[in-house]
Amino acid sequence: MNEFDLVVLNEDIANSRLKAGDIGTILTVYAEGKGYEVEFVTLTGETVAVETLLPHQIREVRASEVMAVRDTAVR
Repeated sequence: MNEFDLVVLNEDIANSRLKAGDIGTILTVYAEGKGYEVEFVTLTGETVAVETLLPHQIREVRASEVMAVRDTAVR
């Protein structure tokens, strides 16, 4: 996975509004893929979170997948 790739979150992030299935963009790749800085935004471009994640916490998007909408204000 490379900078600016879209990725899918594999697990909920504790103490965060992020849930498994949320889509983010890789901002930085650390130590040749041992970690990733990923930004998650709303559909209008507002940042929800920027998280440093391990490879097992994200995956590449699949060509067969479609985006879905989830309101982060709803708990």
